[in-house]
Amino acid sequence: MPVQQIYLLRHGQTDFNVQGIVQGSGVDSDLNERGRWQAERFWQAYKDMPFARVYTSRLKRTHQSVHKFIDLGIPHEAHAALNEISWGTREGTRITPQEDAEYKHVLDEWLAGNDRAHLPGGESPADVAARQRPFIELLKSRPDDEIVLVCMHGRAMRVLLCQLLGYPLSCMDEFEHQNLCLYKLHYTGSQFTIRNFLDVSHLAE
Repeated sequence: MPVQQIYLLRHGQTDFNVQGIVQGSGVDSDLNERGRWQAERFWQAYKDMPFARVYTSRLKRTHQSVHKFIDLGIPHEAHAALNEISWGTREGTRITPQEDAEYKHVLDEWLAGNDRAHLPGGESPADVAARQRPFIELLKSRPDDEIVLVCMHGRAMRVLLCQLLGYPLSCMDEFEHQNLCLYKLHYTGSQFTIRNFLDVSHLAE
């Protein structure tokens, strides 16, 4: 069985990222000028990669980050399973652990192993993991797609990496991310391994 290569990408920068406003799955924002520049840099670095398929979430910022690959005619699928975690009633607001005790409490609960903690009206990491599992099975069921590009969101990407690599969700913050960063994984048919961790070499100015 050939080794499958998964290029796992976080979307480019939005104005909400700069302002520290949580977007989650309910705020469908566009890339800003910096985000579009990041997308172009990734395109220039990987435009010759023979991707068999492109997967994105259903939110615009992931489509916009990889639109040139989609425009090439590479088969594209948008899956809600790849959407960002829902932050519930806090979406569209600026919240930080330093300023918001409830938010800090939820993050601390996740770190302590309570993957069912969530903000009011929002999702828990366990909820995100559950909706991602059918996508993981879909990915594994397509071994002939030898090289695939997956563009999604920071927190959801951390949950997905834990699931692919067999880590408890309490470890998700070990997977650092920034806008338009790349994780490259190999899948042998029995296990996933990381080949590139937080790769931003394509963004060098």
